[in-house]
Amino acid sequence: MARVLMTGFAPFGGESVNPSWQAVSLLAARRDDVAAVELPCEFAASLPALRRALVEHRPSLVVCAGQAGGRSEVTPERVAINLIDARIPDNAGARPVDAPVVPDGPAAYFTTLPVKACVAAIRAAGVPASVSHTAGTYVCNQVFYGLMHLLVTEFPGVRGGFVHVPFSPEQVAAAGKPEASLSVDRIADALEAVADTALRVTEDLAVSAGAEH
Repeated sequence: MARVLMTGFAPFGGESVNPSWQAVSLLAARRDDVAAVELPCEFAASLPALRRALVEHRPSLVVCAGQAGGRSEVTPERVAINLIDARIPDNAGARPVDAPVVPDGPAAYFTTLPVKACVAAIRAAGVPASVSHTAGTYVCNQVFYGLMHLLVTEFPGVRGGFVHVPFSPEQVAAAGKPEASLSVDRIADALEAVADTALRVTEDLAVSAGAEH
């Protein structure tokens, strides 16, 4: 069984690729201790698919990744909120507004990844990174919140969290826009740094990663 479960998403929003899945699958090809699972970018299907992956692989660590177009860095997420408010439809055409991820669930969950140590490790690997305090309100946040809820309620002792990644250069070239991007190889390097750090670090760095707004 794989020690680390990593997930990425199928392409969405008219894109032909999703760098989160490309990087996760690349990393799994590098390492025998990583299992890669592609999640559908669909509100109704994403969490059942994630739960099946947890049952199948029984990992000790889970790192879910998703695309965050417009961001220039790899950004481990600190907190997931119990809210879905979709700006665009998902791949099944659903567009829920002001819905909870888990009815009557807690308002939020914090990651159990050492996000500040992970950022330091990503930067040491030569990849730009910072801690993020919002995972949005789309399927990425739903999966992040749903993951943490599953770990609390069904898979105690397993640590996990979520990482957002920028567009890949091929996406930027296809769109013809001057967006920030990172190669899939470098994103995979960053995710590997996250996994290695989370496997060995249990107490996060006592450094500021606060935001001004």
